[in-house]
Amino acid sequence: MVKSRPLIVAFAGGAIVAAGLYVSARPPQPQSADRASQTYKVGRRDFVRGVRLSGTVEAVQASTIFVPRLAGQNQNSLIVTALVKAGQTVRPGDLLVEFDRQDQMRNALDKQAELNDLEQQIRKRRAQEAAARAADDSTMKQGETTLQRAKLEMLKNEMLPKIQAEKNALALEEAEARLKQLQQTYDLKRRAAEADVQVLEIRRDRADTAMRQAASNAERMLIRSTLDGIAVIKSTWKGRNMAEIQEGDEMRSGLPVVDVVNPSTMRVRARVNQADIEELRVGQPVHVGLDAYPDLSFAGRINQISPIGVQSNLSPKVRNFIVLVDVNGSHPNLMPDLSASLDVELGRAPGALVVPRDAVAFDGEQAYVSVRRGSRFERQGVSLGGMNAHEIVIANGLSEGSVIARNVARGAQ
Repeated sequence: MVKSRPLIVAFAGGAIVAAGLYVSARPPQPQSADRASQTYKVGRRDFVRGVRLSGTVEAVQASTIFVPRLAGQNQNSLIVTALVKAGQTVRPGDLLVEFDRQDQMRNALDKQAELNDLEQQIRKRRAQEAAARAADDSTMKQGETTLQRAKLEMLKNEMLPKIQAEKNALALEEAEARLKQLQQTYDLKRRAAEADVQVLEIRRDRADTAMRQAASNAERMLIRSTLDGIAVIKSTWKGRNMAEIQEGDEMRSGLPVVDVVNPSTMRVRARVNQADIEELRVGQPVHVGLDAYPDLSFAGRINQISPIGVQSNLSPKVRNFIVLVDVNGSHPNLMPDLSASLDVELGRAPGALVVPRDAVAFDGEQAYVSVRRGSRFERQGVSLGGMNAHEIVIANGLSEGSVIARNVARGAQ
């Protein structure tokens, strides 16, 4: 048993050497063996060079309804008492949302009653002042008359006894002092009465302002549509989850409640990197696709390009530009806030030889393809024309109807 082991080893070694010679003597297999299912037949068709963008669908005509900010209001929230149904078609004047208006309406009525009372008080005070002024005018006239009489009595002093003359002089002094006092108090009474009326007028104006504010607040809390469209209910945080706003919810001022959008005219708002903005022009045709509905597509056209870039969130050195694309046509599924893909047509070459990009490989700067000739694939140098993200135009070196291999670069590895 021990002596037979070298014979076994020698035999196994000879078998391995023979197998190696057999493999090296086999002729090379044609490349079509692993590429038969990955070929492309070259043909002529229109080549479109473009750029792919992404954006968000929005309505050209749209209105957002917010919780109103109330004038003179201290409370921070309002309660929804009526709300339009989601997806309902509305027309101008239709009710969209109503908030609890009872407090404001009650305040308006209370201030109206206070305003009426103050108006009556002002009229009464002015009537009292008119009567007091008439009495003071009469008293003033009497004082002037008394003074004139005292002056006339002084003219008799030369013919009257000394004691009577002194009495006349004292009467004159008394009449002058009384008239002077009446004149001073007359002005003070008028200013005091005017001040009282002004106080009442200030209180009246405040009551009128409060009444108007309460009436305006009550009107603001009843919101109606200003355009034709579809109502889209907004969502808000309820606990830890987002949910649509419903009747009975308590909302803070300034929060959005419902959108009214006109689905007949839609557009897509896209953010374009500064590297691509130079190739875009107003009026260029765009193919619009919806990510949520791959089977839907629409034609579009660039309507507006922002002249000023916005700083990117990723790098302060990168700028993005806003591009608005008008969408031609409408569809029930074409609604706001959907993500959309935009294929902008930058150029078109009709009747060009177009091949997939993975069918072209490079050896240095020389491009080549693998053309099938019989059962083999052979390298063929070509000259390239335009290209996009998926296709390349062959300018020279390839004829229509040729069959070429795909994934050439991966096969060369």
